[in-house]
Amino acid sequence: MTQQPHQPHDKFAKEFLEELLAPLGEVKINREVTDPTRFVDVLFLPSPQAQAENLGLLGRIALLNTTLLEPFRNQPSRTEVRNCFMKLFTVIADSQRKAKREETTISEDDLARLWILTPSVSASLLADLEVKLDLEKWMTGVYFFQKCFRGAILAINELPVTPETLWFRLLGRGTVQQQAVSELVALPPENLVRRNVLEMVYRWRISVMTQTDLTEDDQELIMNLTEAYQEARAQAVQEGVEQERRQVVENLLRFRFGSVDEELSRVVDNLLQLAPDDFARFLLELSSLSREELLARFNSHE
Repeated sequence: MTQQPHQPHDKFAKEFLEELLAPLGEVKINREVTDPTRFVDVLFLPSPQAQAENLGLLGRIALLNTTLLEPFRNQPSRTEVRNCFMKLFTVIADSQRKAKREETTISEDDLARLWILTPSVSASLLADLEVKLDLEKWMTGVYFFQKCFRGAILAINELPVTPETLWFRLLGRGTVQQQAVSELVALPPENLVRRNVLEMVYRWRISVMTQTDLTEDDQELIMNLTEAYQEARAQAVQEGVEQERRQVVENLLRFRFGSVDEELSRVVDNLLQLAPDDFARFLLELSSLSREELLARFNSHE
């Protein structure tokens, strides 16, 4: 994953996690760590007062403490897993050196944690890593390394299909990702996270399609993201139409009454909720109405 930072999935995963985590604290993308130079895909430092009810499992993980998130498009190799831990150990060493310089202490529970995100994980890799589930405290699909290693690997395809796991399942593959995309599109339109993620999915799909030699993996991504792509495009078109309609009404009101004050702004907001035919009919009548008649007529219309 980190060896191919130019790949669309890598770029999307970092931007995606940054978008979801930014309201909760400080997110550093491609954070350089030394000894030797390495780059953490996503290093997150939570704010003291951050809350993340709408991020489900991602929010729970992120708010534990300093978090390293390493997303993979395919199951990581054993070497890649080891490299992830080298980054974790470097981050921990840095924090301990800083504490020493400042003559403070950092407890074991406050040390950084590593979360490796993979679409799936084989039984042989799980056996080699000697990871364990903790079903009393965590859900299926979250496998923990030995306690002193302060890490876990998330098998995205094993996570329960609930709203709590949606944000991780969007980084999955095949039917897992398709299902998550459908759930994303089905979220209420006023959901700000939905809107922002749809825009990123839109750009992600475009970046994949512009590649010259599409692999099977690229083609799968294009297929999985089609529904979100179409929804984002429709959303953009709708927003453009609404903005155009608003501009038309405001210009007419300014021409008719000289300005658009708070009362007239409310009229504009309500006019934009009308069906196209009703909207057009009201515009035709607008030039013949006084301000008082407009307000009375509109209130009566409502």
